[in-house]
Amino acid sequence: MIRVLVLGAGAGGGFPQWNSNSDGCRRARAGDPCARTATQASVGVSADGRRWFLINAAPDLREQINREPHLHPSEGLRSSPIAGIILTNGDVDAIAGLLHLRERTPFKIYAHPRIFAVLDANPIFKVLAPDVVTRETLSTGTTTALCGPDGVDSGLRLTPFAVSGKIALYMESAGAGGNFGTQEGDTIGLEITRDGQAGRVVFIANCAAVDETVRARCAGADLLFFDGTLWRDDEMVTRREGVKTGRRMGHISMAGPEGSIAALADLDIRRRIFIHINNTNTALLSDSPERAELEAAGWRVAEDGMEVEIP
Repeated sequence: MIRVLVLGAGAGGGFPQWNSNSDGCRRARAGDPCARTATQASVGVSADGRRWFLINAAPDLREQINREPHLHPSEGLRSSPIAGIILTNGDVDAIAGLLHLRERTPFKIYAHPRIFAVLDANPIFKVLAPDVVTRETLSTGTTTALCGPDGVDSGLRLTPFAVSGKIALYMESAGAGGNFGTQEGDTIGLEITRDGQAGRVVFIANCAAVDETVRARCAGADLLFFDGTLWRDDEMVTRREGVKTGRRMGHISMAGPEGSIAALADLDIRRRIFIHINNTNTALLSDSPERAELEAAGWRVAEDGMEVEIP
């Protein structure tokens, strides 16, 4: 069995976003049950319910740990069931939470060399003492056994794969043209299985386009978490809450003929869940037409605290 725990469902800034006075954010602040609050996107996976591997370390990680009993220390004065962190990109909302884990409790970080280079280029991440927090480099297409810092095999198997995306905003190079300096490894998707079992989880929280590689990874998944940042590509512009389209930010939209709902509609996927949902996306609101449309297409929207088990 693979146990999956949604720590956060929101995109950068969460929901409500601290500086947004939109109708949806006002509803969330007022406690409207149709506008559930969301911390920034992260998921935990476990084979035994005792050792957990977190996908991305959101800025909200301390809040998420305190909220989830699964992640509370239980052995001695200092301990944690967090055995490892898997990083899928170098965005602030994927790596900033590492700074919450600086109190010299061992865990392992799994990441592509491009993302380890991001950490090495920012001296603040040196608070993660290398004699305590160990690293394992990921290569796309290569399966890795997930182990904690003690080297004990968790039974989970991780296969990263390349996804169309974009380098982190703060690392964009003005002279690099339309790709802003993006290289393979800046954005990866993850396939997680359990040794000797058939269940398969696919996690793609950042995705600029659904190509054949992405379709092949998603096909037949027992559980798919997929980039749900925007409903429409131009929604931030038309709502006057930003100047960038989804494509410019490296995110495919949910709706439309080129959106993810249409692009993955013909695939056999047991459970489809959108994650990393921006505060401008009205699909966050359970009483919205957009939510009704995606649910009619077989999708769900992730919620903080959601738990799923894959036999």
